[in-house]
Amino acid sequence: MHSGSCLCGAVKYEIDAPIKSATHCHCNQCRKGHGAAFASYGNVRRTNFHFVEGLDSVAEFHSSPGVTRTFCRQCGSNLQWFADHPYPDWLSVALGTLDSPLGEIPQKHIYVESKADWYAIADRLPQEHHVEPDE
Repeated sequence: MHSGSCLCGAVKYEIDAPIKSATHCHCNQCRKGHGAAFASYGNVRRTNFHFVEGLDSVAEFHSSPGVTRTFCRQCGSNLQWFADHPYPDWLSVALGTLDSPLGEIPQKHIYVESKADWYAIADRLPQEHHVEPDE
């Protein structure tokens, strides 16, 4: 249904179910990890995500207790974000790594109280405030 890859092409993946929703996360960790105003992730069940090439190039970083982020060892592309709680059966894939069209899906901004002061959220998507994760 969807396919994606890292910047250098060493890592390729497939998602065999629809991406349910997207979040644009403004927390400090996502901003630093992506080097951008926010990180955009699509939510899928872990059982529907499959690396099809380059698994040996995938590295993990445990950014906070129970939270894992994956990236390509060669080019540094962010690939996934997942947590032990509260949704252990789900993962979030970095939407910028998709090679297939996504189409329209529900979207929202999260951790908006942590957004970069130089960025203005100018769309009409829902905005959620959360407690900033421990860094």
